[in-house]
Amino acid sequence: MALSPISAAAFYNAAKPATKAAGPDSTQTQDFGKVVKDFTETLNSGEKTAKAALTGNADLPSLVEALASSELAVEMAVTIRDKVVEAYQEILRMPV
Repeated sequence: MALSPISAAAFYNAAKPATKAAGPDSTQTQDFGKVVKDFTETLNSGEKTAKAALTGNADLPSLVEALASSELAVEMAVTIRDKVVEAYQEILRMPV
């Protein structure tokens, strides 16, 4: 199959956006900000419930629920941290 210079240029222009470097997307930044905000709200809520339980103002099931949600949030944060560190180490191992 013969490829003319004009069609080669057309194919190149069509493929050019695929090789363009991706910058930080504003929706991704907003999503990450929302995750961080939800994480801090979960921890703050669990802390308030634990304080209320210590003073006798909260029942045991709400305390257990708050502690479970806080534990889940911390485990998620640790998992994300581990994945980021693993990706960073993989980048460091790449030959230059």
